Amino acid sequence: MRFVWMAIVGLIVGIIARFIYPGPIPIGWIASILLGIAGSFLAGTIGGMIHRPADGNAIQPAGFFYSVIGAILIIFIARNVLHMV
Repeated sequence: MRFVWMAIVGLIVGIIARFIYPGPIPIGWIASILLGIAGSFLAGTIGGMIHRPADGNAIQPAGFFYSVIGAILIIFIARNVLHMV
């Protein structure tokens, strides 16, 4: 059930990131889900590096806002650095 929720939240985060990012982002639903999940993972990893958790976990859950920022950062990297989208 955890993966279902991750996919639902990833879809929502990916759609919001595509809406906020300027210009058209020509990707489908599956890519939006993967974008949202990757954005959450990126934001959680960066958040874990900035704010070290007390129990020693390197990755901690990112907030919804940070997940959207992580997804926007991935779109930026894909468009400007990798020239993919």
